[in-house]
Amino acid sequence: KDGQGSTRDVEARDLKLELEVKEKKHEKKRRYNDDTAELMAELERIKKERAEEAARKKAEQDKMDQAAKSAEVAKGNPLILKDGGSFNMKRRWDDDVVFKNQTRSEPKTQKRFINDTIRSDFHR
Repeated sequence: KDGQGSTRDVEARDLKLELEVKEKKHEKKRRYNDDTAELMAELERIKKERAEEAARKKAEQDKMDQAAKSAEVAKGNPLILKDGGSFNMKRRWDDDVVFKNQTRSEPKTQKRFINDTIRSDFHR
């Protein structure tokens, strides 16, 4: 019988050449899949490195923000200042004077004008 798979048909075909063509095609596809898998692994590694770098930068920024915040708090409260360990408050030069603000409580006398040199306030 003539047709597909007959002895004449099989003898006419170059099976070795067909096998080599199919193997090359398969090898090319496998190599493509291997390259794709390798590229995907490289992509995942790069993403992981970037995520680690971003996390490290965020942690460093948080640390700097925390340090700045604690420095600001320390400057605002003189009792927690670390430099020198002194708890003394800055004082004004007249804080220890006994008679401080004495003139505020005295009533001010109004000067009146009298056109008489004997009875004027200056003469008294």
